[in-house]
Parts: sequence; structure tokens; C-alpha cells
Amino acid sequence: MFEKKIFVLGLAAVLALGTLGFNWVETVLPTAEAHGVQAQLQSRFIRIEDETFNRQSLQTGETLILTGTLVSLVERDLRGWLSIFSESTNAGNRWEMLARDPPGNVFDIPGNSQIEYTLSAKALEAGVYHVHTQLNVASVGPGLGPGQTVVVEGDNILKPIPYVNIAYQSIIIGVGYVITFATRPWQVI
Repeated sequence: MFEKKIFVLGLAAVLALGTLGFNWVETVLPTAEAHGVQAQLQSRFIRIEDETFNRQSLQTGETLILTGTLVSLVERDLRGWLSIFSESTNAGNRWEMLARDPPGNVFDIPGNSQIEYTLSAKALEAGVYHVHTQLNVASVGPGLGPGQTVVVEGDNILKPIPYVNIAYQSIIIGVGYVITFATRPWQVI
């Protein structure tokens, strides 16, 4: 009976502290923030090497340039596309892609080759970002470069919302649903 009372008292203490918050812990112990790049985020097919950034801090409207080398680790040819992946403390993650080299959205990656790349993006929203090169390989998935913290300061730049594109995409999605329901109703339910 005594053990049950201690258990209930301990549980009540944990619940009470949980509802009151642990703000006192922050004054006693310093907080630390970090993120780890998991092993599966670096592709076994293509490795991102020598990822460099032209700056670590910039104003909104200024350009961030990422350069590096894509190293194919397999003999077969692959197709891929490059983009920027960023994490931040705010909900924005706002970047506008300006240029990609190799140009175009999708490009060929010959087996056992090395391809130099350059990505240019304009910062649209202030914040502290951890930015990575993201390589998406067809039929394989994404891979990330090591990344770097980039600080963006200044007033946010608002871009107009392309309502025509949203309407077009909504129509295409609606047509897809109609086709799915019409041809395979037993799989939808």
C-alpha cells in the first residue's frame, strides 16, 4: 500500500511539473539546439562533395550561391534535379530559385562521373536557416549536402500568389479524382 502511495505521489508531481512548465530548467541548464544529418540523407548513388556557400549572412533580396560537386558512385546513368533544402526557426523557409547549373529542372548524371553544380537563390524572408544542397535522384529519392547556417536579415519580400496556377492545379487534381472514382471505385472505399 505504501508503494502505491509513493507511485501516485510521484505521478502527481510529474503531472504538476508538466503543467506548470519547466521554465526554471532553462535558468539552471543552458539550452542547446542542433540537428543531425542522418546517414540515409546522403545518397549511396551520388555523393555531394565540396559544398560551399558564397556568404553566411545576407539581407533579404540578396543572392545566396551554393557550389559543389556531384560524384556518381554507380556505373549506370541516372537522372536528377537540384534544389535548396532549408530548415529554420520560423515557418517561412522562403527562397526564390534564380538559376541552376546544370541548367534545367532535370538533368542526366552519367555513371562514375563528377559534375560541378551551382545554385543561386534570393532570400525573401528574414530568419536563421540551415541550408543544404538537395539532390533528388529519379527512382532513388533525395540526398542532402552537409549544409551551413545562413542568417538573413531585413524586411520580408512578398511575392504575389499565382492564383491562375492554383486554379489549374485544382482542376487537374479534380480530374484525377474523377478518373480514379470512375474506374476503380472498389479501391477508393
